[in-house]
Amino acid sequence: MSDRLKGINIYLIGMMGAGKSTVGKQVAQRLGYQFFDTDTVIEQLAGQSIPELFVEMGEAGFRDLESRVLAELSTYTRLVVATGGGIILRQENWGYLRYGVIAWLDVPLEQIQQRLQADTARPLLQNGDLASRLQTLMEQRRSLYAQADVHVGYEAGDTPEQVAERVLLQVGQVLKPEPNTEDNGN
Repeated sequence: MSDRLKGINIYLIGMMGAGKSTVGKQVAQRLGYQFFDTDTVIEQLAGQSIPELFVEMGEAGFRDLESRVLAELSTYTRLVVATGGGIILRQENWGYLRYGVIAWLDVPLEQIQQRLQADTARPLLQNGDLASRLQTLMEQRRSLYAQADVHVGYEAGDTPEQVAERVLLQVGQVLKPEPNTEDNGN
C-alpha cells in the first residue's frame, strides 16, 4: 500500500472524539509514515493549550493558526495527519487537504458523547448540554465531512486497529490502479 500511495499524505477528518489521533498513529505505523496531530503541533508551536489559545485568540485566531499549520504540513510527504474537527470549515484548508487522500472517520454522536463525557478541555463544548452541542456541530459540519475521498464508518466494538485497517482498505480503493507493467504490448 505504501508503494501505491507514492508518498501521498493521508488526512483524517471528523468530529472531535472520533479517534483520529489513535487511528492515525495505527495507519502511519502500518505505512511506515510519520504521524502528526494538528492540535498537538499547534500547542507545541504556540506554547499554549488549545483552550488557552481559544481564550487568547478567539476561535477565528485559532483557525488562522490551524490553517498555517496545515499549510506547512501539506508541503511534506509520507504523513498521516489527524486534523482538528473544525479544520474543514475553511475553504482554504480544502486546498491543502486535497494534496492527499482525505478520510472521514464517521463515529455516531452517541459514541462521541460517551468518549467526551468527562472531557472539560474542549472549548466548543463548554456552553450547554454536551449532546446538543455535538448535534449542532455535526449538523454544521456533516456536508463538509462528506466531501472526503473515503468515508470510514464506525461499528460498535471496533478497535482502533480495525478502523485503521478499514481506512487503509478504503484509501487503497480510491488510488489509481498501477499500470500493467507485465504486458507491454509486444
